[in-house]
Amino acid sequence: MDGLEVAIRNALESVRLRKEVQILQEQYLKENLPCIVGASSAIQDVMDFIGMVAKSPDTPILLIGETGTGKELIAHAIHYRSPNFKGPFVTVNCAAIPKDLIESELFGYEKGAFSGARTSGKKGLLEEAANGTLFLDEVGDLSFEAQAKLLRFLEGGEFYRVGGTSRLQIQTRVVSATNKDLDSLIEKDLFRKDLYFRLGVVKVQVPSLNERRDDIIPMAKHFLLEFSNKFGKTFTGISKQVESALMAYNWTGHVRELKNLIERGALTGKGPWLSIQDLGIKGGEKGKKQKRAKDKMAFPPLPETGIDFASTQESLERYYIKEALKMAGGNESKAAKLLHMNHHTFRYRRKKLQIE
Repeated sequence: MDGLEVAIRNALESVRLRKEVQILQEQYLKENLPCIVGASSAIQDVMDFIGMVAKSPDTPILLIGETGTGKELIAHAIHYRSPNFKGPFVTVNCAAIPKDLIESELFGYEKGAFSGARTSGKKGLLEEAANGTLFLDEVGDLSFEAQAKLLRFLEGGEFYRVGGTSRLQIQTRVVSATNKDLDSLIEKDLFRKDLYFRLGVVKVQVPSLNERRDDIIPMAKHFLLEFSNKFGKTFTGISKQVESALMAYNWTGHVRELKNLIERGALTGKGPWLSIQDLGIKGGEKGKKQKRAKDKMAFPPLPETGIDFASTQESLERYYIKEALKMAGGNESKAAKLLHMNHHTFRYRRKKLQIE
């Protein structure tokens, strides 16, 4: 009985320690989630949405957005909010790997599968991502052969290595991203329609930086602090002239362009304030022109009795959403673009205002 008591006590202690380690691991991962700076409705809508869809361990998610909008960062956010967060996160840049090698890199190969193959064969990146997340960046560049094998895996969780005869089976979530018009590629027979539907069980439209201008200054300050620490500088802030220039700038390279610009300024500037000369961009002339154009817009005068601002704002929003839908022939995506609004934000506001 004494021996049994010791065995049970040790077993209970072992269970307690395992639970404690698991809690500490989960706490660490949650506290070190990828940082997505921004409080604009455009990015918050996206984060709320991915927080919901990330709960599934294997539902494929397709991220659609222009180059530099932060699709990989959002893919990381999906991974760390999913049940697979303790598994690996494996990135595959489909555009960077030659088309004749992408299949063997993705699915692996057996020895002697082709000239130059390792004598022992090689595990593919898909296997490396087992019980985690496989991120396929620039998925529109996949070869047609690789698309067929990927579709087979998405439908049944099974695949074969190149040159192999043994069927392999793993579980992983596939998150893919593209800046290309996949519908156009499908029409040109360059991308499989059935694969598009499987990859995009859930689609997420990542907003451009021009759609989330409220986040420009907070992100610029975040990047400035990051690079100030990296380069051993003592920057304490951004000048008002720089803020005006950043807000007026047309961000064709989006978040990546902003980050690169701040990195240059932090590297060459002396501080303590980031100046317009540090960035090397024109200071606010475009912004002044935009402000003058806005000042010329006609608005009804404010009556002495005042107005119900919330009701007026809602009426204005309702009017323009309806007009945009009319002009876009009912197409939500096109209507959102007319209002310079993220698709998720447009859909959320349309639903909130109960606009048919």
